[in-house]
Amino acid sequence: AGGLLGGCASRAPLRDGPGPHPPPGLERLPDAQPRIEPMRTGGPNKPYDYGGQRYVPMTADLAYAESGGASWYGARFHGLPTASGEPYDMYAMTAAHRTLPIPSYARVRNPANGREVIVRINDRGPFASGRIIDLSYAAALKLGVLSGVAPVQVQRITQAEIRAGSYGPGVAPGPAPAMAPDDGVPGDAGPPVTVTAGWWLQLGAFRTRAGAAQLQQRVLAQPDAALPGVAVFDEASWFRVQAGPWATRAEALDASDRLQRLLGLAALVVQRADAPR
Repeated sequence: AGGLLGGCASRAPLRDGPGPHPPPGLERLPDAQPRIEPMRTGGPNKPYDYGGQRYVPMTADLAYAESGGASWYGARFHGLPTASGEPYDMYAMTAAHRTLPIPSYARVRNPANGREVIVRINDRGPFASGRIIDLSYAAALKLGVLSGVAPVQVQRITQAEIRAGSYGPGVAPGPAPAMAPDDGVPGDAGPPVTVTAGWWLQLGAFRTRAGAAQLQQRVLAQPDAALPGVAVFDEASWFRVQAGPWATRAEALDASDRLQRLLGLAALVVQRADAPR
């Protein structure tokens, strides 16, 4: 069956083998070709729980970027259903992600060698700490990350970018506006936010402050969201839009569900400093 039980990380260990007879020429396999596909609010994009964590998949055409570990899965899962219901093909350019829409497309870059690929997201996972995407064997081969978990940069390709044809490998985000770094101080838009220890919701991460500010203003314009505050943090070359803080993780999860209903935002629960559990 499809759905979460088809997610790559829910079936077996993530690290896997290439199979006895991989097709020749996989290093020259074309990237996934982005196309407009409907984003459903149900099916594989319904909120779900795994390992005591609540995940709310994205159901709106929003930019999304993050950095973290990439793993891959292969022969053990070949032919089994993915979360989308499609059979997993380890020799296709696909990947699993916890919250990106199914189906959708993402550009993945290996900063260690500069290689980039475009993959189609059709599965859920990985759920191991420190990993943000689980690549097909073919995608991992092309990126040069078959030796184990490796740091990568993931950027969602929006439907607007697909229509404009501005998504290909090597297309870099626009330059950030010239300004002094704020070292984690909230952005200027909206009411002041007290940055304290607690549970926060990460609503998006951007290479430019302009993109982060746009999302911040969109969230602030929705009074029914009833958020303590919405801030932009400049951290590790990313502008992260986060709402909070809440005293407990349960309160943050309730707010995450509310944002999903109101704005279609897929929020990740994050912990800043020493938040109470």
